[in-house]
Amino acid sequence: MAAKEKQRIRALFVSNEKKRFANLEAVFSESKAAVTLAESGRQALASMAGQFYDLVVADETLPDMTGLQLAEKAMLKHPMSNFAVVSALSHEDFHEASEGLGILMQLQPNPDRETAKQLLDHLKNILTLMGRAL
Repeated sequence: MAAKEKQRIRALFVSNEKKRFANLEAVFSESKAAVTLAESGRQALASMAGQFYDLVVADETLPDMTGLQLAEKAMLKHPMSNFAVVSALSHEDFHEASEGLGILMQLQPNPDRETAKQLLDHLKNILTLMGRAL
C-alpha cells in the first residue's frame, strides 16, 4: 500500500491593507504553505470558485463586505474550508456575532507571529484528524 502523498496547505488571506497579514504570510510561507492574497470579498469568492483553500483568513472590514459576511457566503459553497476572521470584538461578542458559522479562530487586528504559529498548528491538527498527510 502506497503512503499518502503529502499535500501543501492552501491558504487565502483577504484584506485590502497590504501589511495586515504580513506575519501570517511569513509563517505560512516558511511552512511551505501555498498562500494566495485577495483584496476584497468578491475577489476572494472568485478565487475560491476555482481553487479549494484549507484556510481562509478574512480581515474585519473589506471594501465590499465584512469578514463575517465573507465567511458566511463562502461557507455555504465551501463548507470544508476553515475560516479565521479578524475582529476587535470581545470574545463573547464575537462568539455571538459568528454563532453558527463554525469560525476556527478569532484573530486580533495585525496578528503577530505567535498567533500565526498557533493558527497554523491548529489548522494542521484539524487536517491531520481529517486524514490529510502534511
